[in-house]
Amino acid sequence: AGNSGEGNGAAEDVLDSPIERVMVKNPVTLSRTDTVGKAITMMSSGGYRRLPITDEDGRPVGTIKTPGILHYLAEHFPKVVYNLPPTPHHTQQTREGA
Repeated sequence: AGNSGEGNGAAEDVLDSPIERVMVKNPVTLSRTDTVGKAITMMSSGGYRRLPITDEDGRPVGTIKTPGILHYLAEHFPKVVYNLPPTPHHTQQTREGA
């Protein structure tokens, strides 16, 4: 541990592992023709922060990430995104005032 000059055995073991040991065999993917809405739904329901995009033959051609979707939404729907309250689904539990 620390900076003793000796390697961290656990970290080295992970870095030297074959990729198949740390990769999902059949990942959830999107195709190039899928919509942003589908990506959001799949990411939300599966708890994913990124998803691979595949071509018509199932070969990987890219990755979609949560920040990319957020930037896309902010660029295309700025009035909606920038005018949302900090907690959009928050409702007041009690009346204010007397």
